[in-house]
Amino acid sequence: MSQKALAQVLRRLPRAPRDPNLLVGSLTADDAGVYRLPFAPATALVQTVDFFTPIVDDPFAYGRIAATNALSDVYAMGGRPLTALALLGVPVEVVPNDVIVKILRGGAAVARSAGCALLGGHTIRNAEPIYGLSVTGVINPKQVMTNAGAQPGDFLVLTKPLGTGIATTALKRNLCSPALEKKAVGAMTRLNAVGADLAEGGLVRAATDVTGYGLLGHLGSMCRASGVGAEIEAGAVPALSPEIFDLIDQGCVPGGSRQNLETANEWTEWQAADPGRQTLLADAQTSGGLLLCVPPNRRDAVIALLKRARTICAAEVGRIVNSAKPRILVK
Repeated sequence: MSQKALAQVLRRLPRAPRDPNLLVGSLTADDAGVYRLPFAPATALVQTVDFFTPIVDDPFAYGRIAATNALSDVYAMGGRPLTALALLGVPVEVVPNDVIVKILRGGAAVARSAGCALLGGHTIRNAEPIYGLSVTGVINPKQVMTNAGAQPGDFLVLTKPLGTGIATTALKRNLCSPALEKKAVGAMTRLNAVGADLAEGGLVRAATDVTGYGLLGHLGSMCRASGVGAEIEAGAVPALSPEIFDLIDQGCVPGGSRQNLETANEWTEWQAADPGRQTLLADAQTSGGLLLCVPPNRRDAVIALLKRARTICAAEVGRIVNSAKPRILVK
């Protein structure tokens, strides 16, 4: 669902009874829920679920991407994945067992590399394949990174380039070059495990991962939750490849990205950015990077840690500013 549609639905739901152990719920549109264990108050659970339809042709790669994407929500909160359950829907009359096995093996390989125990899962017959994980992680409640802690003066640092929505749409239309496909799959299967290291080091004031609502959508949620505004340097935001802008010029843009841009225009002021760059900033990412709010006195330490972790990039793309309304200025 779009951000706007989902917000309208959530507004109509009754609020859950207050629970002092619920540290992060759905009210701030964060990446995962966080619940402190009453019998072990120094430990909290980080819980999330994510699944989607195939975005690449290779079933093993699809499984890897879906699992990496689900695990990312735990890392974005600063947690470490502990256990996972697989969710699989498949048209068994159409998709052979060999393909199903490859999807599940791809997801299992990623869970294993993350040190996350895959306990089992649930399957249903479905008209279109869907696959993902429900993940439980752990974290010290004092180390949780939410999207509500951003403060004016913080630098915004991005750990993966944008453009996977454009690239995977091009793949479906046979417009994507092999080089771009390789880059996109490589980015979408790169774990955001550095999020746990950042949280445990107390280096970041706020964080989120950039996924289906695009950079502007997730940054907008952060601004609303934190009561701040943001400025983005359009030219500083990295793209997967220059090919991304050629594809945008050809109209190769997923519907979700167009919808994201329309929604983000409600809180975004465009001082400068051509249509291609605007589309990139709203592009619906799958398994995107972390967007980090870094205090100035921790900037060097964060960049050094990201480089040691070999994140795809450590791009300073903007900063948090004072604002009476949650506005984003694109410069």
